[in-house]
Amino acid sequence: MSKYKALKEECFEANMQLPKLELVIYTFGNVSAIDRDLGVFAIKPSGVPYTSLKAEDMVIVDLENNVVDGKLRPSSDTKTHSYLYREWEEIGGICHTHSTYAVSWAQSQKDVPILGTTHADYLATDIPCAPPMNDALIAGDYEHNTGRQILDCFRDKNLNHREVEMILVGNHAPFTWGSDAAEAVFNSKILEEICRMAYITLSINPDAHRLPESLIRKHYERKHGKNAYYGQK
Repeated sequence: MSKYKALKEECFEANMQLPKLELVIYTFGNVSAIDRDLGVFAIKPSGVPYTSLKAEDMVIVDLENNVVDGKLRPSSDTKTHSYLYREWEEIGGICHTHSTYAVSWAQSQKDVPILGTTHADYLATDIPCAPPMNDALIAGDYEHNTGRQILDCFRDKNLNHREVEMILVGNHAPFTWGSDAAEAVFNSKILEEICRMAYITLSINPDAHRLPESLIRKHYERKHGKNAYYGQK
């Protein structure tokens, strides 16, 4: 039995959630899952439709982007995943989609404002949108530089990637991450729904106000604070 079997299966199951959750169409998007002990991650192969995808198709790549196991080419976004894994050692999975509302916000080059308690249940801040990449970086190592673009945005906005597990890349699309691949996909669905709600809210009332700080803290901390009481212990 291959030592990568469990990692490939985790990655496959996470990728197969994307069409089920209506976060991708055709061959869009990808999820990866990392094994820190082995120093490798599994990622969806490039351009393979979800309808024909199998667990054994997942490609195993090391953190220097070398294919370790697999017959297919890894996702074209592999270098973005590896960059984030190298820089953020706590994360265990990454998800990239082209979901409709998240992409629309990314194309607008705007942060998603925190307008209601649904947003505050998951984040205590706006969803950041990284500025579009400049021409020099586009002409360079584009996918690697997408990872840099994400980290630069977090540094510029003084955000903690363990508290904000999602970002919109300007003119491009969303990336999310989590403790494992399943959580990264979960965060992608949450991101898409928050983007959809914000769009509808601002369509109804373009002057809708940001949620008061008291409500932001209340809703975020009842789920994530040291005295959280949401759910079952």
